[in-house]
Amino acid sequence: MKRVAFYTLGCKVNQYESEALEELFINEGYTVVGFDQSADVYVINTCTVTHHGDSKSRQAIRRAKRKTPDAVVVVMGCYVQVSPDEVMAVQGVDVVVGTADKSRVVSLVEEARRNVRPIKMVRDFRNDEGFEELALQQSHSGRTRAFVKVQEGCRQFCTYCVIPYARGPLRSRPVERVVEQIERLVELGYREVVLTGIHVTSYGVDTGTDIDLLGLIKRVHRIPGLDRIRLSSLEPTYVTAEFIGDIAGLRKVCRHFHLSLQSGCDETLKRMGRRYTAAQYREIVQRLKETLPGVAVTTDVMVGFPGETGKEFEKTYRFLEDLRLYNMHVFKYSPRRGTPAAAFPGQVSARDKDERSSALIDLASRCRKSFHNGFVGKSLKVLYEQKSSAIKGHYEGLTDNYIKVLVPANRDLNNRLIETRLLESSEDYMLGRL
Repeated sequence: MKRVAFYTLGCKVNQYESEALEELFINEGYTVVGFDQSADVYVINTCTVTHHGDSKSRQAIRRAKRKTPDAVVVVMGCYVQVSPDEVMAVQGVDVVVGTADKSRVVSLVEEARRNVRPIKMVRDFRNDEGFEELALQQSHSGRTRAFVKVQEGCRQFCTYCVIPYARGPLRSRPVERVVEQIERLVELGYREVVLTGIHVTSYGVDTGTDIDLLGLIKRVHRIPGLDRIRLSSLEPTYVTAEFIGDIAGLRKVCRHFHLSLQSGCDETLKRMGRRYTAAQYREIVQRLKETLPGVAVTTDVMVGFPGETGKEFEKTYRFLEDLRLYNMHVFKYSPRRGTPAAAFPGQVSARDKDERSSALIDLASRCRKSFHNGFVGKSLKVLYEQKSSAIKGHYEGLTDNYIKVLVPANRDLNNRLIETRLLESSEDYMLGRL
């Protein structure tokens, strides 16, 4: 039997697409194996948000070729879309596919077996480009949470970001296709879905209909048997008072919102091309906390953006220290070829980036522990997903507000939604009792 192995970098959309491609290979008689195992085909789904993603992609190509020299190596995704020739130049690459035409990967592999030269499938997006259907239809290893891609593309063009060039124009998945997939996932036993996309709050903008992301959420909310709807990263400006008011009336929507901040300094935000101020972001978070008690707000923060002085960073630090979000993903600015910021003056030293990153990571750790402490002694429903790797004899799962909970269990709790008393907090999880 033919074997295929996947290596996926980057965002939840990439993870979704890799899982969907696994199904396409399985349907053609392949068995999916680990990337460190011998395989007939290796698929590397790349990310290009930072230069580290590019480097990891190249390392994965070399690893695959060393493991099985005669295997077909496929490299796909955002790195390929923006730097196809650079990827083609890496020794051992047999097929490169950009962020379009992903559904053709299996047939391209078979074509590569017959060709001597590598295959390059990278093209510019058309203005009338439609949403490429790549839907998960099967159950994946007893998982309880399913990602559902509802949107593709971005037109924000923040000055640091290469993703609009890599992912192309806005394309929304038809509502009926989203509903059909989720109904199928519910039939397979999934209890929670995560609506995801490249810029998910742009859902519906390109369709000419009156159904936007909130309209889609309301339609999904009506699906029988579905317990939870979780949302991926949201543009802060979409989270209006009206949006929050409507969401508060939808009991299946999880009390967890990821609102990308990037900086708490208005001067930095302006250079980044972000479309809100720190004060507007604060108002949104405060309104969420007032309307949805216990809500978890998480974010992304970039340090070392060109021109970020020590004083500007201090504004960001104090802003986040005061706001007390649940968690933040901290990353260092990485120049991306072709973006305006790559040519900006005032590039920040690696040392300053490291120091600022460490300071925010430490703050994030304290914020997580503080958030957890607020739930000691309270009971929340937990959707249990798997045996814990942190503590033997325990199962772990998530509350609707994204707290990881571990409980002692001598029975299978997989995919069970159970009221759990939270007893003790740590930085990364809470201990509970059924």
